[in-house]
Amino acid sequence: MTGLMSGLKGCTSPSVYAEVPDGGWGWMVAAAFFFVEVFTYGIIKIFGIFLQDLMTDFNETNSRVSWVVSICVFVMAFTAPLSTVMSNRFGYRPVVMLGGLLISLGTITTAFTKSITEMYITMGVVAGLGYCLTFLPTVTILSQYFSKRRSLVTSIASTGECFSLLALAPALNVLKEQIGWRYCLIVIGVMQASIIVCGALLKPIVIKPKPATPEDSPLKEPESKYDLENEFTRTSIGSVDSGVQSVTSSQINLSEGQESAEQDSAEKKTLRKKEEGENVEDELPVLPETSGVSRPKLLDFSVLRDTSFNCYALFGLFATLGFFAPQLYIIELSVSRGVSRDSATYMLSAMAVAEILGRLSMGWVLNRRPIRKIYILLICTVLLCPVLVVFTFVTEFWGLMSCSCFYGFLLGTVASSHIPMLAEDDVIGIQRMSSAVGVYVCIQSFAGLAGPPLGGFLVDKTNNYGSAFYSCAAGMGVGALFLGLVRPAKSGLCPGRRRNDQQTPDRDSTSQGSDDGTADFVEMDMENDNSPVKSKPWPV
Repeated sequence: MTGLMSGLKGCTSPSVYAEVPDGGWGWMVAAAFFFVEVFTYGIIKIFGIFLQDLMTDFNETNSRVSWVVSICVFVMAFTAPLSTVMSNRFGYRPVVMLGGLLISLGTITTAFTKSITEMYITMGVVAGLGYCLTFLPTVTILSQYFSKRRSLVTSIASTGECFSLLALAPALNVLKEQIGWRYCLIVIGVMQASIIVCGALLKPIVIKPKPATPEDSPLKEPESKYDLENEFTRTSIGSVDSGVQSVTSSQINLSEGQESAEQDSAEKKTLRKKEEGENVEDELPVLPETSGVSRPKLLDFSVLRDTSFNCYALFGLFATLGFFAPQLYIIELSVSRGVSRDSATYMLSAMAVAEILGRLSMGWVLNRRPIRKIYILLICTVLLCPVLVVFTFVTEFWGLMSCSCFYGFLLGTVASSHIPMLAEDDVIGIQRMSSAVGVYVCIQSFAGLAGPPLGGFLVDKTNNYGSAFYSCAAGMGVGALFLGLVRPAKSGLCPGRRRNDQQTPDRDSTSQGSDDGTADFVEMDMENDNSPVKSKPWPV
């Protein structure tokens, strides 16, 4: 019994590492993310197999039925800040488990709806909120378990939605023909309950750097000082907060609170007196209580002052127009071009296989160094535009199959990297990713709301399913334009970026040393110290 309890404690307690592990329990988190992808984005993408059944049973138009997916995607993305707040407050594990329960409940109740309006609530609002509470926390904590392998591991784990297109789409289509679409949705809802188990695997990660020794660095006393600062700001093992806390992030938290700034000044004074040989034992600063420590913000909208992030968010807004509509309409497009419905389902399977290859290829390429990752993403986004246009011209099976393969490959490269790209310094950086991802996906939500209905509106007006792909191509093209502006904005070539730099010099000076570890952190504060002792060598 004791062994069982200790085993359960080991599975539920936070994972503590001296540095980002690039493995360890992160592999279990990656496996959990794979299945979360299968039953979130994967189910959304294969919803097109129910399109004709819903139009027939409810006697609704294409555009009205498309609103089911649109509302689901909108709620999933628009409530992203709520997911961020809840994750920062309660931790990733309970939030994902709650999301899994909502997804299962929403999908099962959808099977008992009597109108398309009721489906807007069950599948759109209830399941959509569950999708938000599961996907974002999982991808965020996965990024915290990996550093050097982040792009590759995220790309491999994100192939879950491709597996759904490849295996579940044909299987569920056959099941639907046998038992009907309502019972098929019940089966899907029961399978989605497995997300609750995936959420239980998301152990929080705590980075606890080893204390420096005299042999490691001659700056013994300054390091002990910053170790003391770290004690005030580091998340404890028993804390409800989840996430990575390092020396660099501790410095950021200190700079945000006035109490921490005053404590830092008192400690510097103490160090100066120690150098001058004074007795400082009676003048050591009193450790503050835990309740007075400056805690990380639950949601930080200050990322909107970053011009490069704004450009990247606009890229996500317009590019999302091309993320869902093709999977929703490819079957009906194929049928309208003379392909049998059974053969048309293989378009989704071919798209899924190509998307897996695209995700793996993107992970391998981005794992190569040196490389400017955002440029690779830009190239793939630009290439998606002509492929979407070609869909409107082809008229036979193999032409549609070829377009599906090209589209799937390029979509895999973009879909697997556009959210993890936020962790790169070209966009926002890993320290602010947890807040930035919520804002970014929230902005994306408006395109998710407009994309499928816009495609359905064009189809109803032109009686041509190829018209839906024009809106996708246009949105992807505008998104590529804004993506091309991200790097110039980050480099200071945009006027708005220069104004932001002048208004927030302290924040910029803080972020400059984020990639250089403890040494840059120490050096930066030494340069800001204007006291006479700065010219003296530190005692060894």
